[in-house]
Amino acid sequence: MHRPLFRVLLLLCSLGGIAVSAEERMNVLLVTADDLGLQLSCYGDPYIKTPHLDQLATEGVLYRTAYVTQASCSSSRSSMFSGMYPHATGQIGLANGGFVLAPEEVGKNLPAYLKPAGYRTGILGKLHVAPEKSFPFDYRPKAGNTRDVREVAKNAAAFFNEENPDPFFLMVNYSDPHFYKDPKTQRPIFPSVWKGIPKNPIAKDTVPGWDFQGFDEPSARERTSNYYNTIKRLDAGVGMLLKALEDSGHADNTLVIFLGDHGPPFSRGKTTCYESGLRVPFLVRWPGVSEAGLESAALVSGVDIVPTILDATKIEYPRKFHGVSLRPTATTSEPPAGWRTHLAGEFHYHGFQPFFPRRAIRDERFKLIHNLIAGEAKPVGRVDGDPNNRFADTDKYRDTPAGKAFQRYLDPPEWELYDLEADPIEFYNLADDPQHAETLAELQSALRKWQEETDDPLLTSEGFARFRKWGEQAEARAKR
Repeated sequence: MHRPLFRVLLLLCSLGGIAVSAEERMNVLLVTADDLGLQLSCYGDPYIKTPHLDQLATEGVLYRTAYVTQASCSSSRSSMFSGMYPHATGQIGLANGGFVLAPEEVGKNLPAYLKPAGYRTGILGKLHVAPEKSFPFDYRPKAGNTRDVREVAKNAAAFFNEENPDPFFLMVNYSDPHFYKDPKTQRPIFPSVWKGIPKNPIAKDTVPGWDFQGFDEPSARERTSNYYNTIKRLDAGVGMLLKALEDSGHADNTLVIFLGDHGPPFSRGKTTCYESGLRVPFLVRWPGVSEAGLESAALVSGVDIVPTILDATKIEYPRKFHGVSLRPTATTSEPPAGWRTHLAGEFHYHGFQPFFPRRAIRDERFKLIHNLIAGEAKPVGRVDGDPNNRFADTDKYRDTPAGKAFQRYLDPPEWELYDLEADPIEFYNLADDPQHAETLAELQSALRKWQEETDDPLLTSEGFARFRKWGEQAEARAKR
């Protein structure tokens, strides 16, 4: 770009409220996996090998404890684009369920911040935040199934190799490991092989049922094993994508962020505030900043993505975000001084029914969940066709810890408290245990503080009424 023209653009950006540095600016590659929890070998999962994501982890920072803001696609993604929690964005349920951003939040998104600063913007795969037309992407190939990981790499390469001097932002959203609706049976399945990938799929009876469900049954093992095959395909795709970036010559000047948009689409995972819903893999490779091979104990969130990207691209923050830049955490394994000591998540809707708001907060060891209308309503009792609920009330499991955990999942009390060190799968509720009364009170106080700091509407009856109305409006839109 000619220097006089570049100076004019910088001046215009500054006049528009967005300032950038005149030096070479960082490119950004943001990668999401649909419905991916911690099922990667770099996170210690013994049932799968994910060499390409493991390699990314060795080249950057692996965050041991990362949350999304809500374990539902659209709400989680709204935070990745905005730096705000869903209770602020207004995207409190699925876009295809009729939910949209609050009017005052429309246009306040990552590509809208990057474009005035001279960035070309692209997206592959789902956006899933409404209204989509408010997101200014320059490059968005005709929608396809990003389970075809070769096609994803091809389209990404075309974007990376454009003859354009401007820095870029590309978001790549893989369909895996989300379910696929079988065109013959219309049942949600996890395709073990798609266009020849993976080459060596895991046998259907190889992986046990989920520990957070606790059912060791043939159908549970088959469904879980096939889910792992979708992750093998995802890993292959990430390898192809990062090779395309390397081949383009941009790898040394590109911030790479990888995460899941929430946990697995199984009961007690997706759509809950349990760890298996909120907790995701989170990898960051930040050239010139991150320390290779670092495992960070800092508590981080999807809400930190926008502040981090604006920091890396040297763009002034246009507003106060709920999240913060990850820069201070990228060079030390322990949380830096002043870093957050608690990590929060929430839930409202998935589809337009039912409304079952939750709030959750954890520290390094303990986790609190507040089910705000427990006793008045019940949450989603099954997600994405998961059939495993049927085991909970059988003679084999009814009186086991797993069976009792499922009963609590289907009809939760107001408060749930878990010791994540002793009980990482959250089977034993300690909220009524006198020995943990002090911990309960401390986390209740921390939760209240977080709600006040983020202006949570559900601290008031008016906020409840507004969110219920939004659910009614979403239902009307979805049924049109």
